[in-house]
Amino acid sequence: MIDLEPIHVALRDRSYDIEVGVDTLGRIGECLAPLLRSKKVAIITDPVVDRLYGARVRDSLTGAGFSLSQVVVPQGEEHKSLRELGRVHEELAGARLERSSTLVALGGGVIGDLTGFAGATFLRGIDVVQVPTTLLAQVDSSIGGKTGVNLRAGKNLVGAFHQPRFVLADVETLRSLSERELRAGIAEVVKYGVILSAELFSLLEDDADRILALDREILAEVVHRCATAKARVVMEDEREGGLRAILNFGHTLGHAVEAMTGYRRFLHGEAVAIGMAFAARLSAARYGFPVADADRVEALLKRFGLPITIPGELNPGDLARAVETDKKRQEDRVKFVCVEEIGKTRFELLSTQEIEESLRAI
Repeated sequence: MIDLEPIHVALRDRSYDIEVGVDTLGRIGECLAPLLRSKKVAIITDPVVDRLYGARVRDSLTGAGFSLSQVVVPQGEEHKSLRELGRVHEELAGARLERSSTLVALGGGVIGDLTGFAGATFLRGIDVVQVPTTLLAQVDSSIGGKTGVNLRAGKNLVGAFHQPRFVLADVETLRSLSERELRAGIAEVVKYGVILSAELFSLLEDDADRILALDREILAEVVHRCATAKARVVMEDEREGGLRAILNFGHTLGHAVEAMTGYRRFLHGEAVAIGMAFAARLSAARYGFPVADADRVEALLKRFGLPITIPGELNPGDLARAVETDKKRQEDRVKFVCVEEIGKTRFELLSTQEIEESLRAI
C-alpha cells in the first residue's frame, strides 16, 4: 500500500492540503465534507474526463450529501478563452451558485486554469477544489493558485491568483493518458529536477523506465516530491514577486513556441521541453552552466521522448518578439530563468536582440 503524508500549503487564511495517492477519486466526497462551507457544488470538466471519471466523482460527492451541477467544457487549449469563461459564468449563474458554493475542477491543466479563474471571478470569488487528472496538472498547474485564460497575443495573459481549497491527485488517473500526454507531463517533472533538486533529477535518470511503465509506486513518489517542491516555493513567494519565477524555467520560450504554432502543434509540456533545452544551452553558452550538464538535460528530455529542437520554420526574430510579450518582462527586457548547476538557478534580464542572437546561435 502506498501511504503518503498530505502536503500542507501554509498561506494563513488561504492554507490548504494536497493529497497524493492511488485510486483515491472515490474519497473526494469524504475529503470535502468537513472542508466546504456549503453542500452546493459545481463540477467543471471536459467530455473525455467526464466519461472516464465523472460518475465516480459524482457518486462520491452525492454520497457525502452534496448537491451537484456540472459544466462540460470542450477539450483543448483553444477553449481556455474569455469566450468559454463567459459561458461557464452563465451556466454557474443558471445553476444558482452562491458565494458559499464550490467549484470542482476535474481534469487537466486547461480545466484547472479555467475553473480557477472562474472561481476567482464569479460572485467576486468562490472556493475551488482541484482534482487534476494529468501528470502536468498534478505536479504543477493545480498547485499555487495561478489561474487564467489565453489571448491571441499570448498564453495566460488574463488571470488571477486564487488558491484552491483542496487538491486531490490520484495517480491512477494517469493510466488513462495517451503516451504523448504522459510524456508531456514528464517535462514539468524534469523541470523540478533541473531547478530545485539534483536528487530528483538523478532519480529520473535512474528510473525513467519505471515511470514510463506507469509503476504506481514511483509515480506516486515523483508526484509527491514535485508537489512538495512546488508547495515550498509557493509558501515562500505566493504571488511570484521573486523566487516563484524560477518555476517559469523553459516556459518563457515555450509559451512563445505554443503561441506561434497556434496552440495546436505542441502540447504544453512539449513546448516547455523545447524551452528548457534552449535555456540549458543558453546557460552553458553565457552563464557558466557546465556543458556536460546541459547534455544531461537534453539527454533526459530525449529519453522521455520529448522534443528539444525549435521548429525550423519559426523565424528567430519573430520568436524573440513573441517572447517579449511574456508577462515576466520588465520594461524592454524579459526575465529569463537560467541554470548555474542542476538544482540551482539564476535570473537574467535579456533584451529582444539578445534573445534573437541566442536563438540564432543555439
